[in-house]
Amino acid sequence: MSINEDYSENGFAFPIRAISAEKAREIRQQLEEVERSLEDQSVLKFNANFVLPFLQELTTLESITDAVAEVLGDDLLVWGCNLFIKEAKSEHYVSWHQDLHYWGLNEDDQVTAWLALSPATIESGCMKFVPGSHKTIVEHRDTFHEDNLLTRGQEIAVDVDEADAVAIELQPGEMSLHHGRLFHGSDPNRSNDRRIGVAMRFIKPSMKQVGGQKSLATLAKGQDKFGNFELVEPPKEMLSPEAIALRQRALDISQTILYDGADK
Repeated sequence: MSINEDYSENGFAFPIRAISAEKAREIRQQLEEVERSLEDQSVLKFNANFVLPFLQELTTLESITDAVAEVLGDDLLVWGCNLFIKEAKSEHYVSWHQDLHYWGLNEDDQVTAWLALSPATIESGCMKFVPGSHKTIVEHRDTFHEDNLLTRGQEIAVDVDEADAVAIELQPGEMSLHHGRLFHGSDPNRSNDRRIGVAMRFIKPSMKQVGGQKSLATLAKGQDKFGNFELVEPPKEMLSPEAIALRQRALDISQTILYDGADK
């Protein structure tokens, strides 16, 4: 089946070769050099593409945007670009959840491209998807568990049969695409290497942020004829004060949305 056929039927498509393994190693090296240079790495936890030009470049790479365009069409915005890193032998995990439950977007015209910079295997805690679950909307509950990598430790408030799940194993440079309503999660990293992934959140420009907010986004492909999001310019240099301030403003808006209705 084609990417679009796989995606429509199952809610995901994988593995898709986005960049070479060598290029993935180069990007990982760049990222880890930045990490070593920072005392406070929180600036890399959300919208890292706003402060790291080499991640912003990924969001406009044709091998990535063309694959996403098979699902969403030729006009694409990047609504978020987050790093998901599990250290070797760590207990961090991601509970079963649906992304769009918390994102405050008015439609489902969204695709996450998850790019592996290190091996994403069962041992290292690769993502798991439940095929076809994107066609269902279920309630969630908050846990705020310290080992959960999600903002609110959110998890689906129904039982998920692990036997129904597909392990999304990816080698460096490969990516998966998944729907924002898809049941997905991941286990702790039991391997001796870090599990590093870049999650790029693509949306159609016709989407809107509900509740009067206007999130920040970047243009990935085509054009924006709607103006529903504040488009920002790509960073010109690494970790500039202007870029860090912009990322913080984007984070403040996002947290207002993500924590809406939370008890904490």
